[in-house]
Amino acid sequence: MIKLVEVCELLKASKSAQQQFTLREIFINPKHVVSLREEPSYAQKLKEGRLPGELDSRQRFTRLTLDRGQVGLDVIVVGSANMIESKMRMNGEKHVLHD
Repeated sequence: MIKLVEVCELLKASKSAQQQFTLREIFINPKHVVSLREEPSYAQKLKEGRLPGELDSRQRFTRLTLDRGQVGLDVIVVGSANMIESKMRMNGEKHVLHD
C-alpha cells in the first residue's frame, strides 16, 4: 500500500456556489492502478484559489484510475504522474534488511 493525498470536492451549499476542495490521505494498492494521467485542470483550480492554501502554487496533480471489477474509480491525487509512478515502483521492490 502507498499513502497519497487525495483532492476531494466539498458538497456545494447551492447550485450557484463555486466548487471548493479539501485534502485527505488515501491508501492505494498499486496492483489495482490501471492508469496515471496528469490533470492540468487542477493546477488551474489551484491558481483560482479553489484548492486548499497549503498547496504550493507549482504543485501538479494526477488522475489515478483504479480497477474495481466492472467499473473503474478515478481519484485525483497531489503529485506528478512521474512522482506517483516512482512511489508505486519503490513500494513494489523487496528490500532485505541486514544487521
